[in-house]
Amino acid sequence: MDRQALETRRLAPLHTPTGLSKEAVLDISGALNGLLADVFALYLKTKNFHWHMSGPHFRDYHLMLDDQGDQIIAMTDPIAERVRKLGGTTLRSIGQIALMQRVLDNDAPYVDPLDMLAELRDDNADLVQRMRAAHVVCDEQGDIATASLLENWIDETERRVWFLFETGRRGNA
Repeated sequence: MDRQALETRRLAPLHTPTGLSKEAVLDISGALNGLLADVFALYLKTKNFHWHMSGPHFRDYHLMLDDQGDQIIAMTDPIAERVRKLGGTTLRSIGQIALMQRVLDNDAPYVDPLDMLAELRDDNADLVQRMRAAHVVCDEQGDIATASLLENWIDETERRVWFLFETGRRGNA
């Protein structure tokens, strides 16, 4: 190969080899990028509430949200790398995250601790539903590897919902 051909090849758009159709790559990448934006937004919200927690259960809630934040941020690289393995492109900026996220920010100067737990519970429950929808896309396109990853993340997210629900319960009801 001559120098010009090598240079052209080096500058060519990425075309990661995959057994999936271009349509499948676009559909799955789109679903995963939406999840990735949500995961980043949920991570920051979880850390926001972790940093601003107060009250008699401060230590327990603070530590629980720290653990949950670690679990949430741990999903980001595998999600983005899965998009790349499929031949798609992934998020490139905070601005892109802000445009795509479906998790609402909470910039209130004070949020009651039980309201924090309830809001995070609902955000995680919504994330589970979006993960399930992404799983359907993967099933339709025959992408069992991404579906398998989603199954683990769904289980982890359901566990967060459960912990947030049980921790936020008032009384014996």
